[in-house]
Amino acid sequence: MTLPSDAVQERHGLDDLLTLMAVLRDPQHGCPWDLKQRWETIVPHTLEEAYEVADAIERRAFDELPGELGDLLFQVVYYSQFGREEGRFDFDDVVHTLTAKMLQRHPHVFPDGTLDSRRGDGSVAEAEIKARWEALKTEEREARRAAGQEPSARNDEPSALDDIPAALPALSRAAKLSKRAAAQGFDWPDEDGVIDKIREELAEVEAALAEGDRAHAQSEVGDLLFAAVNLARRLGCDPEQQLRRTNRKFEQRFRYVESAVNIEGRSLAETSLEEMERHWQAAKRVKRHG
Repeated sequence: MTLPSDAVQERHGLDDLLTLMAVLRDPQHGCPWDLKQRWETIVPHTLEEAYEVADAIERRAFDELPGELGDLLFQVVYYSQFGREEGRFDFDDVVHTLTAKMLQRHPHVFPDGTLDSRRGDGSVAEAEIKARWEALKTEEREARRAAGQEPSARNDEPSALDDIPAALPALSRAAKLSKRAAAQGFDWPDEDGVIDKIREELAEVEAALAEGDRAHAQSEVGDLLFAAVNLARRLGCDPEQQLRRTNRKFEQRFRYVESAVNIEGRSLAETSLEEMERHWQAAKRVKRHG
């Protein structure tokens, strides 16, 4: 959005944002709400902002994206302020750690691990780059484990599944778990094997329902979902993203059904399932030909 000429202000920079956060958290002059916040109270906002960024991108709402990315950046600034207040780290540490890690993970671009050594090598295949990336991440996990920073170093045996956050959405975590296991060779040889597994899990759901064991059926639904996540991985797509797309598609079509029924002067409660299905099919045709 372009501001009127008389409303144009000097553009703010990152230092201004960091100063703003410090003021908001100032014990004497800060904002009461911001002063009450702690690490754990900000986490739900961080997750929400990340999803709003993803939603804006998937809707191609690029005019909204600067604001949404700013909201997400503000979460990083918030945690950095907490770290500074507690003498743990500050925003500069975050930037330094990230830059150093990315330099290390891109030896094909920065062979000496410094910005001055940049030398793009277009001859490196993408598969090789991915293999290097995973190898470097494995080395980093081993280093953290040696320093006692991995859960496995405190409780369990070292695992290829270390450092996958338990707080991830279930579909995303399932995808990461299966991807990490597949990298160790624990995978189906092709998509047909995954599809067979999906059929097997669905049959187990049906068998549990036939036996009247709904608790068992619920457990088998989890296995069915995990198998479907593996199919998404094999097809090279993100199951979380695909489900969000399907959610939007369902919402659009259901709203169409509601609108069509309202135009007929009825409510959904007064409409038969067959009539709703007719409108649902019409909604699919509108989307297909629209």
